[in-house]
Amino acid sequence: MTTLYHISDLHFGRDRPELIPPLLEELQKADIVSVSGDLTQRARSAQFLAARTFLDGITAPTLVVPGNHDIPLHNPLRRFLTPYRNYKRYITRDMTPEISAPDMTVTGINTVAPWYWQRGSISSSQVSRLCRRIPQMQGLKILVAHHPFDQDDSSDKARMKGATKAMGKLAHAGLDMVLTGHLHRWRSEPFAARHGGRQVIHIHVGTGLSTRLRNEQNDFAIIRTEGDQVEITRMTEDGGKFNPALTRVFRRSERGWQSADQSG
Repeated sequence: MTTLYHISDLHFGRDRPELIPPLLEELQKADIVSVSGDLTQRARSAQFLAARTFLDGITAPTLVVPGNHDIPLHNPLRRFLTPYRNYKRYITRDMTPEISAPDMTVTGINTVAPWYWQRGSISSSQVSRLCRRIPQMQGLKILVAHHPFDQDDSSDKARMKGATKAMGKLAHAGLDMVLTGHLHRWRSEPFAARHGGRQVIHIHVGTGLSTRLRNEQNDFAIIRTEGDQVEITRMTEDGGKFNPALTRVFRRSERGWQSADQSG
């Protein structure tokens, strides 16, 4: 059984320093860690250095993708000409990272677009590459991106450009799970891709460290796999420690993934 810890939206520059030690302590228990973007608040060198120091404190293999806050917002020239300069300098030059274990493969994509800074975008070439790659992935097939492919009507943010069409194709290719952030809200449920009809588990976590809580707690997700069953635990901060808040269980069916409980 592989244990994947998923964190997002750390926002160094608007972080809670007192939560760094307890979060790192929890992450040491992971087999794999995924980070779905917004490592910084304003893509500045000092903020990326703080993020780099944090990532260096994680002992497990770690997959990272950028978020919209990881490119310059207030410098339009840099945002369009060299948007990922600091990200690539301090975090990674690999914009399509992948980590494999015997029972899961985790792959990442960059959904940040300088011209769709807030909304994000997924291109047809990205979808085509993933559709070729997904059938070759071993075990649970997991995609990590910053922007959600699906969100409820309570969010005031625009949906990612190209998300609905992409999700149909990715579901048809055999994708099992999508891990995202961006909204600073927790959600874990399966949804039927509009064009494919196959249920894919969609998990978006809130923020692991930021003060930008939006009426929710700092949190992250733990994903455990065992055969045709996936267990997802939301860990939330309370009194300077992270504790289990709820657990969801999903089982594979002919239509993809179905919830095995009624909680959350």
